[in-house]
Amino acid sequence: MISLKDKDIISILDFTKEEILYILEISGKMEKEDRHGILSGKILANLFFEPSTRTRLSFEAAMKRLGGEVIGFDDLGTTSTVKGESLRDSVKIIEGYCDIIVLRHFLEGASRLTADSVNIPVINAGDGASQHPTQTFVDLYTIQKSKGEIENLSIGFLGDLKYGRTAHSLAYALAHFNADMYFISPPSLRMPKDYLEELELKKVSFQEVNSISEVSDKLDILYCTRIQKERFAEPVEYEKVRGLYKLSKSVMDELNVKDGLKILHPLPRVDEMDESLDSTEYAVYFQQAHSGVPVREALLASVLGVIQ
Repeated sequence: MISLKDKDIISILDFTKEEILYILEISGKMEKEDRHGILSGKILANLFFEPSTRTRLSFEAAMKRLGGEVIGFDDLGTTSTVKGESLRDSVKIIEGYCDIIVLRHFLEGASRLTADSVNIPVINAGDGASQHPTQTFVDLYTIQKSKGEIENLSIGFLGDLKYGRTAHSLAYALAHFNADMYFISPPSLRMPKDYLEELELKKVSFQEVNSISEVSDKLDILYCTRIQKERFAEPVEYEKVRGLYKLSKSVMDELNVKDGLKILHPLPRVDEMDESLDSTEYAVYFQQAHSGVPVREALLASVLGVIQ
C-alpha cells in the first residue's frame, strides 16, 4: 500500500513510478468528487519568495476547497528577510504556525534546506532554475487526460531548457514512462549536462535539435516554455534569444505534425506562443493550469495523511 504521509515533495527524483501513478489516480478522484472538510483544522503556510500566480493560487484554492486554512506571503518586502533574517530562521518560526509549508524561492536548494530545518512536510513550489515537482504532476495529469496515456509518447521540449525548471522535472518524470524526448532550443539554452547525464543513466532516448521542424512529425506532445528574462545575468544575452521561437496557428499549419498533437505550457507566456493557438485543437494549456487545483488537492491530502 502506498502512503505519502509526512513525505517532503522536493524533487521528482524522490518519487517512484508507482507513487507518481498513485498521485495521478488520486488527482482524478479529487476532480470528480467533493472532498470538502477533509483538511478541516489544518493550516498551510504559502511562502512565496518569488512571483507566482498559478502555483500560489492553486495551492490556496486546493487547501480551502478541502476545508483547510492558508497563511503566508507573496511579497518578499513584507517579510523579515529584508531585515537580514535567514531562510532557516524564518521557516523554523513559521513551522510553529502551520501543518505544512509550500515554498517558492529564487535559490536552488532552498526547499531542501527548509525540509532539513523543520519537522513538518515541505513542498517545493519551484526553487531557482532547478525543479518544480508539483507542476510536473500537473503536466503528467494533463498529458494523461489529453492523450489517454503517458506511456510510450514522444515529447518535444521547446524554448528555455537551461533555466526551465518545469522542463527539468518533467523530463525526469517521463523517464519512468518510456518516452522519446526531443530538446528543441538554441545552443545557449540547451538542457543542462547533468540532466542529460541522468537521462542517459536511465537509458532514455533523447535528441537535441535547433528547430521544431526537424521533429514536428514525431511529436505527441509539445511542451513549450518561456525564455525567462529574470534568469539571465546580462540583458544583452536575453535579447539574443528573445522571440527566437514563436508558435502560432499559422506556424502550426505549416508544420508536418502528427494527428492529436497537444501543446502544453506551464505559463505565463510572453511572446513565444500567440493567442491564435488558443482556439485550436492543439491547445490544452488552460486546462493544464486549471488541473493544478485537483492535483495539488491530491498532494496536500496525501502528505497530510487524510488519504492513504
